Amino acid sequence: MKRKLIFPLIAALLLTPWPVAYAYDEVMAASTPMSIEAAEPAAAPKLNAYGNAIGGVTPGDLFHIDSTTSTADTLYTLYITNTDELIHYYRYMTLNIGIYVQTGIDQWEKVTWGEGETPRETYITMQGGMVSFVLPGYANYKITIDKGCFYCYGIGADRSSILPGFYLTVS
Repeated sequence: MKRKLIFPLIAALLLTPWPVAYAYDEVMAASTPMSIEAAEPAAAPKLNAYGNAIGGVTPGDLFHIDSTTSTADTLYTLYITNTDELIHYYRYMTLNIGIYVQTGIDQWEKVTWGEGETPRETYITMQGGMVSFVLPGYANYKITIDKGCFYCYGIGADRSSILPGFYLTVS
């Protein structure tokens, strides 16, 4: 009796699908990684927030991207990392994201999304907290806050807790 059950049991075990994860890396070994650096604090955007006020944002740089050795188009995602804290101090915050490509030494031009197309307006808010965009390789880029507006309920004892924090990821 036991011999008759062994073969069907082994067959069932071999044919049963098992949870297996497969992954692969499509990056070639010869490729050079890109670099992303946060902008200097002096060049960062500034906002002057105080209680029950509508305000604007002074433009500034967030990140510098060197993708001059990358051949592929790359997906970037910019996040506001502390939206859970900001909602206690702001009714709304809308920030206009600028994406610039380097055209010469210290010369930047707003990225266009096709031949002759005007630059696309990209906004990040506290509600979504993120924005994604694709940039082609072989270029230097900078990500900025060009303008913005907010309504502030008030500030806490630690003034830095009401400033947005940013994080940039590459996919």
